[in-house]
Amino acid sequence: MTLEDLHQLLITNAKNKTEEYTRLFHGRGHYYGDYKFLTVDSADKVLYAAFFAPDDEERAIVSMLQDFYGTDKKWQAMVIQRRYLKGAPSEVVAGELPEETFAFENGLKYRLNFHSNQNIGFFPDMKVGRAFVRDNAEGKNVLNLFSYTCPFSVAAMAGGARAVVNVDMAKGALATGRDNHRYNGLDIRGCRFMPYNILKSWSRIRKAGPYDLIIIDPPSFQKGSFAATSDYVKIIRRLNELAAENCTVLSALNAPELDTAFIKDLFRENAPEFTFVERLENMESFPSSDDERSLKNLIFQKGKA
Repeated sequence: MTLEDLHQLLITNAKNKTEEYTRLFHGRGHYYGDYKFLTVDSADKVLYAAFFAPDDEERAIVSMLQDFYGTDKKWQAMVIQRRYLKGAPSEVVAGELPEETFAFENGLKYRLNFHSNQNIGFFPDMKVGRAFVRDNAEGKNVLNLFSYTCPFSVAAMAGGARAVVNVDMAKGALATGRDNHRYNGLDIRGCRFMPYNILKSWSRIRKAGPYDLIIIDPPSFQKGSFAATSDYVKIIRRLNELAAENCTVLSALNAPELDTAFIKDLFRENAPEFTFVERLENMESFPSSDDERSLKNLIFQKGKA
């Protein structure tokens, strides 16, 4: 793929742009061969590009993106984030950031923060997972582990959940999560926000159970708090004591080095009461040269669905 090919692909993918958060280019899946260090998103009124590694073409890519941004009035600002630098700094390279920006998805919205030191408050590749939760949450007591800014909780409450318990170490993320519910007109009296280290807080989490729907969406690696290779199993071992008689689990994993067999084996060995049901299909806008290295959303069921 040449730079001109990339430019033309962006033009094609932006033609039918709506207000929905849209991935215009996904290089991280190695599907295109080149530019595997780059993602480009249309996020509300912002054209947002993230560089995950340095590259000799970076200046030329940014120049091309500025040309692409300037040929259309879809966006009010263009933001470049260099994820490979310490602190993952973001830079507004064109226009002016709106006072508020949101990720719009399936009639819901989530606050974005382009001044964050790494993630902007929303993971667009999880759209299918959030849709599953919304479709399966009615009347249920939901546990949302590694809740971050609580998009899963918003989806669950929008789907008629009876209650949601959100657990995440980051108090600031949980504060944004509360706001995300309010932005969507959802009553947070049915929600709890626990700013705890999950692996050290099982008694607190268990008290609000048992849970009919459990969401496990951890980071692949977070220094000092979680490593999927060694810590995911600690969660799976606790599932049976947290789960209701009939319980659905959405088990997510975004570590390219760990495949679906990794999760299935953990359940078979440590939570045999749960049966594998299906893997949710990823979005077409996140193509991958190897499906096992892409996002894995696995559904397990205890008892009757």
